[in-house]
Amino acid sequence: MLNTDLNQESKKFSHFKFLANQVMEGFISGIHKSPFHGYSAEFAEHKLYNTGESTKHIDWKLYGKTNKLYTKKYEEETNLRCQIILDASSSMYFEAQNIALRKIDFSVIAALSLLQIFQKQRDAVGLSVYDEDIIYHQKAKGNNAHLIGIENKLSQLIDNNPKNRKTKSYTFLHQLAETLNRRSLIFIFSDFLQTEVENKKLIEAIQHLKFNKHQVVLFHTLNAHNEVMLEYENQPLRFQDVETGESINLFTNQVKEEYRKAFLDFKNEIKNTCLQYKINYQYCNVDLGTKGLIKSFLEEVQ
Repeated sequence: MLNTDLNQESKKFSHFKFLANQVMEGFISGIHKSPFHGYSAEFAEHKLYNTGESTKHIDWKLYGKTNKLYTKKYEEETNLRCQIILDASSSMYFEAQNIALRKIDFSVIAALSLLQIFQKQRDAVGLSVYDEDIIYHQKAKGNNAHLIGIENKLSQLIDNNPKNRKTKSYTFLHQLAETLNRRSLIFIFSDFLQTEVENKKLIEAIQHLKFNKHQVVLFHTLNAHNEVMLEYENQPLRFQDVETGESINLFTNQVKEEYRKAFLDFKNEIKNTCLQYKINYQYCNVDLGTKGLIKSFLEEVQ
């Protein structure tokens, strides 16, 4: 029998799976009408053309060089290849005032929703988790044992509470762009809050994925009430950076206007860059809970 702690953990994760199921329910049918369909039609090799075969896949450029007829052979193991990338740095575990859902919870529910959708369609799914290091990385596969392993990893993230773990999206995304050698649909869940490099470096890393011909969807997860709008009581408060441990004392009303402008400039810079490079940008306010979390996105791509 399960001990009490494991039983409680199982019940907690079951709740998250239930929420994920609510998010994705009713959106299985017709999702392959989206522009993401058919990403597995990858070129595998050439073979000599045999008389009587269809001429549809003859490589005419190669014929011009060799004066021989070759056809292109393709691999079609799955309908779609998807890689879910999840930021698990300390800032994703930030517990906002009067908000039950953390950014990591929000992202796990979303990832589970996508996992269920693609599993029903027999698509290949991979998962990558990082903070300042690579925590977990599995390339996309479609077998049940692999997908169960991804689900188990997502369940473990819920109960983690990492201390002073920084976000290094710029490093990891560059590495991943070099690792994924087959075109994929990539989902990124992160608040993109970082201290070590300027935003330009982060944007270059996102562009790297796009330049490698991946279809990229960016879920920018933030707590609007506290993180974006700085809504706190106007009294002396101590704020601590959960990723560096540094702290500062201040009255929020003294800095609120300047802070809001800086944060919105940061958010809009990422959003506008995504629009420029045809990256699907989704702003996710965790204050609003999971209602409409993935539904609105799926409605866009159907």
